[in-house]
Amino acid sequence: MDTQNQPSEPQNLNAPAAVNPPQQKRNFWLTLFTVVFLISALSGLYIIFTGGGGGPAPSAQRQRFTGTTSSSRVREGVALIRIRGVISEPSGSSGFGDPAGASTIARRIRETADRNNVKAIILDINSPGGTVAAVQDIYNAINYAKNKKSKPVIALMRDVAASGGYYISAACNKIIAQPGTLTGSIGVILQTSDFTGLMSKVGVQFGAIKSGKFKDMGSSFRPMTDEEKALFQDLIGDSYDQFFEAVSAGRPGIAPDVLKGYADGRVFTGRQALKIGLIDALGGQDEALQAAGDLAKLKNPQIISVRTNSFMDWFTSSFDAETSSKSVAKQLEAVAQPKMAYLWTI
Repeated sequence: MDTQNQPSEPQNLNAPAAVNPPQQKRNFWLTLFTVVFLISALSGLYIIFTGGGGGPAPSAQRQRFTGTTSSSRVREGVALIRIRGVISEPSGSSGFGDPAGASTIARRIRETADRNNVKAIILDINSPGGTVAAVQDIYNAINYAKNKKSKPVIALMRDVAASGGYYISAACNKIIAQPGTLTGSIGVILQTSDFTGLMSKVGVQFGAIKSGKFKDMGSSFRPMTDEEKALFQDLIGDSYDQFFEAVSAGRPGIAPDVLKGYADGRVFTGRQALKIGLIDALGGQDEALQAAGDLAKLKNPQIISVRTNSFMDWFTSSFDAETSSKSVAKQLEAVAQPKMAYLWTI
């Protein structure tokens, strides 16, 4: 019987394709490997960003700090909080590794000061300063720890602790810096931009309908008037007075008229700052730890907590990273917005 010319049975196109056992086995191991890899990666990021979740210092830090041991064996000790980069309260994040916002740092200082086993705090600062209100947020948190919780706070300056970085240092009980640290820059700056020349070349004009003549004061899309410059100068003057008062309160050994001569925006090395009384001592981590122990009356001061950017801080701030980093409108808005800052900038 010839079967070649007989019509074949119709195939069921909806039937699932058969998967052979070796393929199933490969899919299983690939899925398992992916899950294990993701768990390992998240655990690694958590350790990197938290320094052990804000608990005991890692083993490398325990070796680096004199007398530092695990918090399970130490009931009282010193906490270390790192402050890195420009101090601000950003509206969006650029993603991985961003420095924590000012409110996050201020919260960490307050929460650390509330811990009974923390007897002193070291602020490890490497910052050129930041926006006025953000700097003052951290300044107030330091005063909370120092005055309300009676926890001594030591400022440990790294490469740079200038302008707003010095502002928050002035609130601390003691300031320690390296001889080559750049600090000072006591002053205020308001940076504006003027796009009118560029816009005229590309044939774009901007306008504003406003309730008062100063409503768009500082706009980047028209020249600033002399009257507006005078108003901005008043704002700068008031913010400068707040800075000067904070430094005067923190450095009572410097007469106000002498301090005024140094508070003109200039920067100093750590050695120069020591000579004029802007800092208390030269040194690094060991000297800061010993100073914290002396003020807290700890015979063998030990680092029991290291706080840095936590993984969750980065993770929660990264949801809008893709849109904020790629949005031209967002970038233009950031450049165009006038910002008054305690910031050392070149």
